[in-house]
Amino acid sequence: MYDLVIRNATIAQTDGSTIAADLACEDGRISRIAATIDVTGRENIDAAGRLLLPGVIDPQVHFREPGSEHKEDLGSGSRAAARGGVTSFLEMPNTDPPTTSQQALDDKFARAARKCVVNYGFFIGATPDNLEEINRASPVCGIKVFMGASTGTLLVNDPRDLERIFATGERLIAVHAEDEARIRARKVQFAGRTDVAAHSEIRDNKCALQATELALALSKKYRRRLHILHLSTHEEVDLLRRDKPPWVTAEAIPNHLLLNVEDYARQGTLVQMNPPIRTARDNAALWAGLHDGVIDFIATDHAPHTLQEKRRPYPQSPSGMPGVETSLPLILTEMSSGRCTLAEIQRWMSYGPAQAYRIPNKGKIAEGWDADLTLVDLEHARPVRNEDLFSRAGWSPYAGRELVGWPDYTVVAGRVVFDQGRIRENAIGQPLRFG
Repeated sequence: MYDLVIRNATIAQTDGSTIAADLACEDGRISRIAATIDVTGRENIDAAGRLLLPGVIDPQVHFREPGSEHKEDLGSGSRAAARGGVTSFLEMPNTDPPTTSQQALDDKFARAARKCVVNYGFFIGATPDNLEEINRASPVCGIKVFMGASTGTLLVNDPRDLERIFATGERLIAVHAEDEARIRARKVQFAGRTDVAAHSEIRDNKCALQATELALALSKKYRRRLHILHLSTHEEVDLLRRDKPPWVTAEAIPNHLLLNVEDYARQGTLVQMNPPIRTARDNAALWAGLHDGVIDFIATDHAPHTLQEKRRPYPQSPSGMPGVETSLPLILTEMSSGRCTLAEIQRWMSYGPAQAYRIPNKGKIAEGWDADLTLVDLEHARPVRNEDLFSRAGWSPYAGRELVGWPDYTVVAGRVVFDQGRIRENAIGQPLRFG
């Protein structure tokens, strides 16, 4: 007897085609795919023709634990992930205390083992002083470097410190690429501006481009694996189109694909983030970069704050938006309007992140692969409603937007975690492995 059998599914293939078939899971893996599976499972789901996708891997989230659990914690964030079809996440180190040591990393794993309903992995954060620790702490998916952000000890903006980090070790380095010196200078230049639109002018396209150019140069100098987080500008896309070594990857996020500076008028500080939302020209360039492979995959940069915090007047308002819960429906809705294909979505949201971070056996629907799956409804549009969200933040910049592709079921290691609006009791994720 199989652990789980999903019948009458429309199963996505990596080439973008689909097959009508049944799928069986056993011991955490996809055991069999066939036109008809007669054996009864311990649990059986009738997909009724709905689309079965590989589970999404979100390679950039901020779940705020420890230190800011009133915004989100590993439990609430992972439940929001499951509701959004995300079966694995990689979490960032800017917590309180920050994840900059083996002790802090061990603490996160202990917390996740108690709370997370999907699979989890963690970055180690670089500081100017923890070079040995970032290359020794284990297990980690990579080293996070904040080149320009107000993150206390995690800020690494001295070129000499950056050079030492790139020159030592072999682990992937993921950069938040904004030039801190330019940000500080432009804050002085724009002092007195209290309209949130100033945020995109202070942290302008050149702030991002200069930092990306520096990170790329160091990566090339030392042939060091580099990942550029939340690419946001047309200039960066053009740079990578001209000069992108095979060991360099980049990501885009829905906020930079679907929102732009026009949204400040309607949403104000709710759409404030770092790097900031840009122009329609930048939106178009990011989509083009995804289509032609300059940008490798999609993450969310899920960065929740409470509504009370977000409604503070600029510049006291914090930067960041929640997104792990809505990313897959947002992109599937774009697919339904012809903006991207099923093959691209799987590459951008499942297999691509697994490949870049060397997560074995995840991101495809095939016999023998891990049974991390999501069953989505492409036939019925439903609005994003703040009151329906599982994230502790309790709001979305996409509230009111009608989306298709909401998951009805999310399966992690062959076990149903999200079941038509609720999280199953005793659902538990596992720590990710990195090759």
